[in-house]
Amino acid sequence: MESLFNGYMTRSVPARRTSEPWDELFPAGAIPGGTDVREPYRDMYPVLARLDDAELRARTDALAKSYLAQGVTFDFAGEERPFPLDVVPRVIPADDWSYLESGVAQRVRALEAFLADVYGPQHAVRDGVIPASIISSSKHFHRQTAGTVGANGVRIHVAGIDVIRDEQGAFRVLEDNVRVPSGVSYVLSNRQVMAQTLPELFASMPVRPVGDYPAHLLQALRAAAPKDVANPTVVVLTPGVFNSAYFEHTLLARMMGVELVEGRDLFCSGGRVWMHTTAGSTRVDVIYRRVDDEFLDPQHFRPDSVLGAPGLMLAARLGNVTIANGVGNGIADDKLVYTYVPALISYYLGEEPILPNVDTWRLEETEALAEVLDRLDELVVKPVDGSGGKGIVVGPDASRTQLNRLRETLLADPRGWIAQPVVQLSTIPTLVEDGFRPRHADLRPFAVNDGDHVWVLPGGLTRVALPEGQLVVNSSQGGGSKDTWVLDNSSQRRPRYSGTGALTGGALPTGVQGSEFALAASQGGFSIGAGKRVIDGERHTPLHTSPADEDIDARHQQQQQQQQQD
Repeated sequence: MESLFNGYMTRSVPARRTSEPWDELFPAGAIPGGTDVREPYRDMYPVLARLDDAELRARTDALAKSYLAQGVTFDFAGEERPFPLDVVPRVIPADDWSYLESGVAQRVRALEAFLADVYGPQHAVRDGVIPASIISSSKHFHRQTAGTVGANGVRIHVAGIDVIRDEQGAFRVLEDNVRVPSGVSYVLSNRQVMAQTLPELFASMPVRPVGDYPAHLLQALRAAAPKDVANPTVVVLTPGVFNSAYFEHTLLARMMGVELVEGRDLFCSGGRVWMHTTAGSTRVDVIYRRVDDEFLDPQHFRPDSVLGAPGLMLAARLGNVTIANGVGNGIADDKLVYTYVPALISYYLGEEPILPNVDTWRLEETEALAEVLDRLDELVVKPVDGSGGKGIVVGPDASRTQLNRLRETLLADPRGWIAQPVVQLSTIPTLVEDGFRPRHADLRPFAVNDGDHVWVLPGGLTRVALPEGQLVVNSSQGGGSKDTWVLDNSSQRRPRYSGTGALTGGALPTGVQGSEFALAASQGGFSIGAGKRVIDGERHTPLHTSPADEDIDARHQQQQQQQQQD
């Protein structure tokens, strides 16, 4: 093991002029390769110590080949690549997870209340908690969606709350994602492949399973159905095969046992939404959409969209279909609104925020803008409506030309940007060419809201920046991932799983037989054919239509334009 950690603290990239990051394996002052490791990793460390370099790399190659064969890929610079999965899991002890779980659930409840208010009476504006100008100037605030909400009042059915650990090891929220949060498929797939590739690690630790997610998601979607529907038809709406997250759409549809549809599979008639199938038209009650607001309904948003269906918004306003997540949720993702979330938690819930934000400058404030312009080379500057790590400028890494250009941009549009100090994200040992080296990581816990309870998936997606010193972890920027292990210290511990058991944990989605779920897990659920609906005792797939006047090039381009929140 010592050879793998030789040079662990050696840098080939000069350190930034800030404090050292919190390493999640080795405490400060520990000698890499020794026995002084943090408590959560003490059971795992000796198991890894018995694996030599050649064996670890062979298993890493097996992970990559498995993902490539199953279609677990992402688009990077126009090229489909297997999603990088590192062999060293991230381990979160039960007490830390309880704290994170409570903080994430609290944040989702507050954002849910904010969305109900901002598309309703706007009490928070009246009471001076958040300025009206912040809301009206957000590009993701859609007035036309007011009153469009599911029967149970839920707008945030799924949330991805990005969390980091700062230099002191404290958890902080980096950003909120309640539009179309992406990445949960990697959580499920990572666990499946890790259980097959490194089963001995699971044997030494009580890891909580993650396979309950499809069941919880389906339950939340069904709970949001129109009131008059006893057995709702749920579909997953995908932009199509050219979207970078299409793998995830197919996986979730398969694991929930529901249809995967494109906009051309749907049509609206009589204020309701219908789906073409080989057995005829079927009413659709809940749409779990993975299509951005702007492409959902050409009658209300982009008139050139070929990804949605005309009339969706009218059907939703009439209460005949539920669109999840809610249209217009993007206002809650605005990074300027993010700076007000602690105040919104206190206002709506009457509670102190459990998870603090990262300190942030609001550049529409004159004094804050002046300070940031004076310290551009020290700070991180982000567009308020950005996703996937795009548009972020890390001041210490930027050239003088980049900073001068950024200065002009901020002066022209201060509302469009925020600034934050350079936070040294915590590091986790990651296998790279030179052996194990510390790499910065964040965590995206996924929360599912059924209207009665906010359930947080035990683990979430750990994203890791693979280049040395890189702080942007998004897959679209070349990042990878780790399996995230939440330890179970309950008095009656769950069984320790191997194989698909580590994924499923014994829970099956409603309406899906065990053999089907296991098949979807083992094969990744990556069939282009999507789900099938039982009609009169027979299973039927959606009937894809191709209007003669359809612009195929436009369809491909719009599928790729979708801003998946990776």
